[in-house]
Amino acid sequence: MRILFIGDIVGRQGVTIVTQTVPGMKRFESIDFVVANGENSDGGSGITPGIFRKLVAAGVDCVTLGDHIYKKKEIIPVLESHDRILKPANYPAAAPGRGYTILETATRVRVAVISLMGRVFMRPVDCPFDAVQRVLEQIPPEVVVRVVDFHAEATSDKQLMGRFLDGKVSALMGTHTHVATADTQIYPGGTAFQCDLGMTGPHNSILGRSIENVTEATITFQPIAFPVAKGDVRMCGTIVDIDSRTGRANRIERICIDEKAAEKYQALSEEEDDR
Repeated sequence: MRILFIGDIVGRQGVTIVTQTVPGMKRFESIDFVVANGENSDGGSGITPGIFRKLVAAGVDCVTLGDHIYKKKEIIPVLESHDRILKPANYPAAAPGRGYTILETATRVRVAVISLMGRVFMRPVDCPFDAVQRVLEQIPPEVVVRVVDFHAEATSDKQLMGRFLDGKVSALMGTHTHVATADTQIYPGGTAFQCDLGMTGPHNSILGRSIENVTEATITFQPIAFPVAKGDVRMCGTIVDIDSRTGRANRIERICIDEKAAEKYQALSEEEDDR
């Protein structure tokens, strides 16, 4: 089976390129399951119920989040009631949402998705290593396809978690830093790994935000808003091929879809719908 992982979706532009691209990719690239990090999808910080519904309607199977999870309070009822959106599993038990879910593909393969958040240079949270161990113990042994979004800052933190989970999960993909890393690999135990998937949104920016505003705030120390930038919108992510019988990854490939490619996928999907 093939799983598409989409890096941090930033703003309206990021949401648009995902909704343009995913339906066509699922059809024409034989994608069975899609995981996307949506914690920056509403104006660069947080997610709303409407955006969540748009992503799911476009074919995103599971939305993971991170440190901006509760920036839009209206998402809390969705977190409490829906099994296609996750909080980090190492958040406190009282925090709204679930840390993992088990979903089925169209071909009835069950996929466990786990969300975690790192502690190095991040807000204080519970130990992600203890949390993921607890979650893995709760997943039925027959669910062998298990994937993790590790929302973390430090590459060393992500590499350590990847090695810790090698052979225990099918893939561990890092998010949060918004810059795609060139370290895609499959560890000896069959776990696909990448430190960061990159950003889905405007790349003519500073991590998705206006270059001018970030520059002025940095130089002057004045409190200035950081609106989502415009231009050079791309969908960054990674495709992992997994043996659904063993849960081991056998292929990993980074992708970067620009606006022209997104329009092509959209046109192909619309043509198929018209037939």
